[in-house]
Amino acid sequence: MSDGPALDRAAILSALDGVRDPKSGQGLAAAGLVRGLILRADRAAFMLEVPQADIELYGPVRDAAEQVLARATGLPKAQVVLTAETAAPQVQARRAKVAEDPQARLGHMPDAERPAHVKKVVAVASGKGGVGKSTVAVSLAVAFARLGLRAGLLDADIYGPSAPHMLGVEGEPTFDAEKRLNPLEAWGVKVMSIGFIVEPGDAAIWRGPMASSAVRTLLGSNWGSEAEPLDVLVVDLPPGTGDIQLTIVQRLKLDGVVIVSTPQEIALIDARRAVTMFRKMGTEILGVVENMAYFADPTTGAKIPIFGAGGAAAEAERLGVPLLGQVPLETPLREACDAGRPLVATDPDSPAARVFLEIARNLSNT
Repeated sequence: MSDGPALDRAAILSALDGVRDPKSGQGLAAAGLVRGLILRADRAAFMLEVPQADIELYGPVRDAAEQVLARATGLPKAQVVLTAETAAPQVQARRAKVAEDPQARLGHMPDAERPAHVKKVVAVASGKGGVGKSTVAVSLAVAFARLGLRAGLLDADIYGPSAPHMLGVEGEPTFDAEKRLNPLEAWGVKVMSIGFIVEPGDAAIWRGPMASSAVRTLLGSNWGSEAEPLDVLVVDLPPGTGDIQLTIVQRLKLDGVVIVSTPQEIALIDARRAVTMFRKMGTEILGVVENMAYFADPTTGAKIPIFGAGGAAAEAERLGVPLLGQVPLETPLREACDAGRPLVATDPDSPAARVFLEIARNLSNT
């Protein structure tokens, strides 16, 4: 989808300046409060990010901005998402030592909480990209659903969202009466991703605060109700240990983290960094998944350890956490992800699918 030919971004921003920021007295655009303006053929939207303490003050501003946006674009859908920003913590100068980082407090963050009507939250993380973390996250979410649980998947990889493609789901999320995003559904899983909001193929060229704000908005989606709560929400984190991971840990009460790695040492080095971060934040490590553990010879069935043997198993033992499973490197799994047809749902008896189902079964009992 693309901008409609009659949509003039500059004119729309000028119209939004007719809505005043109650604190600065400037127009919304001039005050820098129009974040991530999206103009599509049938929809216009942006985020209005303000300090947490000012949320109630800006409620009427959000409503007025929606009316102006609708008039200025003439589109059937005009949405303004009001979200709260988190001030960056003050960090004193000191030696670069993770153990002394003032962010790294033991125990859960005091403001962390689960989304409304969500019973359990499991994050899937890795220290580096390319180890199949998203494949594991998507497969686990579908496995939970196949086991009869109400499951959700939050694709928190703002810069590289992959859940929409892997699950074969397209569309635009709507808003409920409380202005929360309604997740889309695929293969029995409620799914929310920035990939549903930005233009297909577009790059999210956002600094850390903007990306973190987007994550907070996605976190606040309508995941369930009192009558039908979500049993488990799987959070697919981006690789690394940066702003988004910190936002998740600060805002979201996690029941634990699953670490994904391949067997070779270069992947395990970065996996250790991820473990260190989560442990410093007081988040439980539920275990390690060794992805691409081996390739099964199609003729003999012999296991060929392309990326080395037992690296993640040894690391799990060193960390004192379970080895949750060893996922084989197999063509059907790759094809299923490319086609948007999760292997756990379409071929649950395949070797990789059986591993994911067993992992999900074990995690659901923890």
